[in-house]
Amino acid sequence: DYLKRMDTDGDGRVSQIEFLDWMSYAFDARDTDHDGVLSAQEQPGGRGTPLSRVQHRERLAATFRKQDRNGDGYLDARELASPPQ
Repeated sequence: DYLKRMDTDGDGRVSQIEFLDWMSYAFDARDTDHDGVLSAQEQPGGRGTPLSRVQHRERLAATFRKQDRNGDGYLDARELASPPQ
């Protein structure tokens, strides 16, 4: 299941680092020139403001914090499956 694929240390929960690393796969796949920035051409539709990998991970971290409803710094299966608030 999804949790098991993200849970690289096998502790039954997903840390913020595990979440960021897993969710960065799409950025990495789109960054065809591997410069750490998605140019307009590398983004869906071929347009948009350039986005750095750091900015992308900051956005993901904000999503993680919203999903971490109990504030323990980890996502369990229930938190992972629910949409961010």
